[in-house]
Amino acid sequence: MTCNSVNTYLCSVEHITISAQNDFELSNNASFVTWLKRCVKLLQMNMGEIHISLMSDEALLEINKKHLNHHDYTDVITFDYSTENTIHCDIAVSTDRVSENAHNEGVSIENELARVMIHGILHCVGFNDKTEDDKRIMCSKENELLKLFHVEQKSTPSDV
Repeated sequence: MTCNSVNTYLCSVEHITISAQNDFELSNNASFVTWLKRCVKLLQMNMGEIHISLMSDEALLEINKKHLNHHDYTDVITFDYSTENTIHCDIAVSTDRVSENAHNEGVSIENELARVMIHGILHCVGFNDKTEDDKRIMCSKENELLKLFHVEQKSTPSDV
C-alpha cells in the first residue's frame, strides 16, 4: 500500500487477503473474499486494502494488550485506516474464539468466521458495539450480510 504523509492513497488499491498465522485451514478462501467484496459494495463503500489475519487466542491477546491495553481474550480486533469512501483495514481474528463461539452458538465454524469478519468491516463504516442498542443494530446488520454469504455458498460449486 502506498501512502503519502497525510495517509491518502496515491493509487487505487483493491485487495483482500486472508492469511492464517496458525494451523487453521480455510478451504474456501475465494468464497469469503467474493462475499466480503460484495458486502463492501452493499455498504456503499469502495474496497481498498483489507487484510484479515487468522491467529491463536494467545497471539490475539498479545495484540490486544500491546495496541489496546486490554488484557482479555476477544474474537476480533479491527485496525481501521479507512478514508471517507474506501475501506482499508487490518482485521485480526482468533480462530480459537471462533471455534468456541461456533460450538456455543450451535453454528458452523465457517458461519462464525464470516460473522467476525463482517463485524470487523462494519466497524470501518461506523457501526459500534459499546451499548446494548449499538450491539443490537450491529448484530442485525451482521445477520443481514451473513444471509448473503450463505446464498453465495449455495450458488458456488462445492469443492470435490
